[in-house]
Amino acid sequence: MHPKHPLKQSLSLLALLLVLALPGQSSAGFKLFSDQDQVASLPDFATLAEQAGKAVVNISITKTVQGGQAFRFGPGRGNSPLDEFFDQFFNDPRLPAPFRQQPREQSSLGSGFVITPDGFIVTNNHVVQGADTISVRLQNGDEYDAEVVGTDPETDLALVKIEAESLDVLEFADSDKARVGEWVLAIGNPFGLSNTVTAGIISATGRIIGAGPFDNFIQTDASINPGNSGGPLIDLHGRVVGINTAIIPSGQGLGFAIPSNMAQRVIEQLKLGETVHRGWLGIQMQDIDEDMAQALGLDTPEGVLVADVFAGNPADKAGIRAGDVIVSVNDEPVKDMHALARLIGGMMPGDEAEIGLLRKGERTEVTVTLEERSRNMAQAQPQEREGKVEPASQFGIFLRPLKKGEAERMGLTETRGLLVTNVQPGSAASGQGLSRGDVILEVNQTRVDTVKDFVESAEDSGNRPALLLVRRGTRNFFVTLPVMK
Repeated sequence: MHPKHPLKQSLSLLALLLVLALPGQSSAGFKLFSDQDQVASLPDFATLAEQAGKAVVNISITKTVQGGQAFRFGPGRGNSPLDEFFDQFFNDPRLPAPFRQQPREQSSLGSGFVITPDGFIVTNNHVVQGADTISVRLQNGDEYDAEVVGTDPETDLALVKIEAESLDVLEFADSDKARVGEWVLAIGNPFGLSNTVTAGIISATGRIIGAGPFDNFIQTDASINPGNSGGPLIDLHGRVVGINTAIIPSGQGLGFAIPSNMAQRVIEQLKLGETVHRGWLGIQMQDIDEDMAQALGLDTPEGVLVADVFAGNPADKAGIRAGDVIVSVNDEPVKDMHALARLIGGMMPGDEAEIGLLRKGERTEVTVTLEERSRNMAQAQPQEREGKVEPASQFGIFLRPLKKGEAERMGLTETRGLLVTNVQPGSAASGQGLSRGDVILEVNQTRVDTVKDFVESAEDSGNRPALLLVRRGTRNFFVTLPVMK
């Protein structure tokens, strides 16, 4: 036999590969898609943007701000080291008016979206805050004057109204069902560029960025920029899954939106012309770290430690005590303070909450009737302490019983506890942030009124750190203290 010609062999192999690679055929998991198949597998962003964009609006506001004297010295605004001096000088009320800093008009832009055909529009509170005038421009170019119906600074939401009819609207999605990796569109007016659409995915949910007590943001990598604030984050069904509200200026692909479910509860109250009502428990709370979890006998550092209970408040009436660990609300797990604040704040005054507690290791349930939470009743947090626990051979702490007058000045209803008179530098107590003037009320959830009580209760910890309930000023908080034997 004559060997096959190399060129014929190559052509035969190529033909075989082409047959195996035809659409609908596969070989070892390989499949070649046609252009039509590839296009069909992607979302129809064009139709989605066209339909949803009709309900997205441009919001422009003007407001009066103080500042801007008649004359500015130096090479640029705020660049001269003399600017601070001149600012003080030109604010002197004894100067003639033309030389003093004068009020000036400031304008800014944001976004929003229509939720009712008769002109209710959702946006961010920071978009309209302090506005003297508000103008809304629709996608078709029509402009309307708008009025603020209501705002909620704690969630950065606002509702405004224009006098119009038969407007295109957007509906809310169920943000609790949003999944990481899902496609979303952000529509708005970044940098004043109207009707801009950007695409991306949901990067994360439940993000806490320090914006307020109810942080629970959806993170997205869809481009969000200044001017997008108040605009919608749209899912592939054309529904609003979030309201774009925050960015990290130094980062790319880091935008944050208020979840639609949180927004709906707020918007419904604002629409009725009401102040936003939130539930109030009436406790001072604290997150649990690894040391505290060990001291409390917990398997994981999850839950919220009750540092103090405000007398006469709902938690007090229900029998919740300092030292309890809240682990659930209405059967929903509570991992930390933010989770508890969101769950309680999402309920209404008068609602009953089933609170799951761990009390000295035993699980129990209490029913709390919530009361009204106002902004000046922000749930107190203990002061942060620096440093980790350092091993020590002694407590390094000097104590004496608290006196009646001292107890009264600290707001205690009875004379109890031990006053810290000195803390040895480098000791375990110092490393845990204890300082002179603190009052130790309990050790391992046992009241202590003498130094003997303190030592005995601490030694009862066994191999675990001792858990101390400390009073500083008018606030309570917990710390752990290693016990070396």
